[in-house]
Amino acid sequence: MLENKVLVGGCFDVLHLGHIRFLKKAKSLGNYLVVLLESDENIKKLKGVNRPFHNIKERREVLESIKHIDKVIVLPKHVNDKTYDNLIKKIRPDVIATTEGDLLINKKRERFLAHKHNFFFCENGYSLHDNVHDI
Repeated sequence: MLENKVLVGGCFDVLHLGHIRFLKKAKSLGNYLVVLLESDENIKKLKGVNRPFHNIKERREVLESIKHIDKVIVLPKHVNDKTYDNLIKKIRPDVIATTEGDLLINKKRERFLAHKHNFFFCENGYSLHDNVHDI
């Protein structure tokens, strides 16, 4: 059977129903789901010094326990556009999936077009954004 790879990425710090629905939908677009998991250091840059709530080892373990996910790749501490581009070339996904609330959606859309992937999927999702302290 040919692999139809789907690539997603994110922090997945406080896993919630929106994440699960998104991952399930992303997996339905292919038969092999790869998750690029942001490092603790990068999450601090993106979301603030009080984040992440769960360290990289905990987030990876949780993601690896989800049946829809086939592979989790932990991103290096210092990432840039070239890092992402090299990973996309290595993974060779057929689909790059993201949510509308993704902080990096424009960059991901550019990568999608630059690498000539067959499909780009954008799903409305739940997001905790900066209101996590209200939980």
